[in-house]
Amino acid sequence: MDLARTEVSHPGKQAGTARGSAARLGLMAVPVAFFAVFFAYPVAAIVARGLKVDGVWRLGRIGDVLAQSDVRHVLWFTTWQALASTALTLLIALPGAYVFARFDFPGKQVLRAVVTVPFVLPTVVVGTAFLALVGRGGLLDELWGVRLDTTVWAILLAHVFFNYAVVVRTVGGLWGQLDPRQEEAARMLGASRLRAWRQVTLPALAPAVAAAALMVFLFTFTSFGVVQILGGPTFSTLEVEIYRQTSQVFDLSTAAVLTLIQFAAVAAVLAAHAWTVRRRESALRLVDAATTARRPRGAGQWALLAGVLGVVVLLLVLPLAVLVQRSLGASGFGYYRALTREDGGTFLVPPIEAIGNSLQYAAAATAIAVVIGALAATALTRRDAGRFVRGFDALLMLPLGVSAVTVGFGFLIALDEPPLDLRSSWILVPLAQALVGVPFVVRTMLPVLRAVDGRLREAAAVLGASPWRVWREVDLPMVRRALLVAAGFAFAVSLGEFGATVFVARPDNPTLPVAVARLLGRPGEMNYGQAMALSTILMLVCAVALVVLERLRTDRSGEF
Repeated sequence: MDLARTEVSHPGKQAGTARGSAARLGLMAVPVAFFAVFFAYPVAAIVARGLKVDGVWRLGRIGDVLAQSDVRHVLWFTTWQALASTALTLLIALPGAYVFARFDFPGKQVLRAVVTVPFVLPTVVVGTAFLALVGRGGLLDELWGVRLDTTVWAILLAHVFFNYAVVVRTVGGLWGQLDPRQEEAARMLGASRLRAWRQVTLPALAPAVAAAALMVFLFTFTSFGVVQILGGPTFSTLEVEIYRQTSQVFDLSTAAVLTLIQFAAVAAVLAAHAWTVRRRESALRLVDAATTARRPRGAGQWALLAGVLGVVVLLLVLPLAVLVQRSLGASGFGYYRALTREDGGTFLVPPIEAIGNSLQYAAAATAIAVVIGALAATALTRRDAGRFVRGFDALLMLPLGVSAVTVGFGFLIALDEPPLDLRSSWILVPLAQALVGVPFVVRTMLPVLRAVDGRLREAAAVLGASPWRVWREVDLPMVRRALLVAAGFAFAVSLGEFGATVFVARPDNPTLPVAVARLLGRPGEMNYGQAMALSTILMLVCAVALVVLERLRTDRSGEF
């Protein structure tokens, strides 16, 4: 009977699998078209504009640009500060990853949200917060005469502030799922605590640590807003130099060469990251993270918890608190009231309108990112996908590392003819923001979709359900909360996107990050105070979004 049933059902199962494979390829068509038109085409257009003159490619320009001493200095500083920022972030954040993975204490979920807030803050706000803390006239300058704005330390600390959550959630998420009994067994066999950790836990954690380090390196290598505000004329990353060559010097050939260099570096980092992620997915046997956390025991563990809390307060909370204090100033809410008035110079509208603009743009960008990201994540659900699908997965991550400045300026150059003449359209800003939001949607939804038992999909397909009905009745009920979390992350990162938006946002419809940067670029106490006020508003919106996300999250492992 079993054999007969197998023989009858096997062709149906094969047909269902074939339909599923065809459906996945169909799902990929929309995201591929989206990225081809709104990412690959603008980037290729601006690179071609810089390296192609009168129809002839000037590839020799690459060697000419690399021969310039100031360009080599930018390359050196970009690489050096990214390596230093990554090492410093790992050193400071790994104890926090252990605390969140192994300890259970009151307020843990609130603290997790607090730790994550800096990651989704716009880089302009991060730079502004550290400017208020360590810059000229900042808190440390007033109290002790200490200014870090002329050194790289301000930049490095700001990068740690921004990327602390990457290490805590990526490494801590896996650490919490490792079975502690393996390390306990090694200790029962005579190994010391250090040796058991080094030989049992560390090898299991190595892929997660490597993945977190690569992501931190990627974010700091392409740093723009932080370096733009804190670096001044002395320090410049590739991203900042691309912006300067594009918008100030108008040397598109140099900007194109720098874009190609950054693209090559980002592609190498993403390839290494994809390899570490595959190792982490296939090499470990994991347990429920909720079963491994316990109350701290002994003076040493309580001291570690207190130390991590101290780091969170000093490194993450203090800069934001100083930002709020500077926004109030000596006149209470005077800077906030000034946001409602037109100044006739920096903006064509009162700065307060940037809040409504940002919320509307972010809502539209979130809708786009959720649709594109959900389709892409569904297409990538199977772990045994081929090289083409894995390459598509890597493509989705490129907007996080490719110059946002290049994308934004490429929009203006490439999308200027029918049927894609969008330069005067409001949709240009949400499209640029959605490019950054899609990777977060994919990374949030993909683990949940892969956790759905594939036999449920196969059974529905065998019974004749269409791929859309399979998604609606099998996948959607299980991933509904993950979809909401993905939408929240997309909204937060869209709200703070700056690199591309600074090119495409119209003067009469500025976004919050663009408004902050413009105010900081003008002298005067009132402009500085208004920048602090807008940054505080943006910070509070992102913080509320993160708290809501933590309440919606069902997966408490801590990963993004």
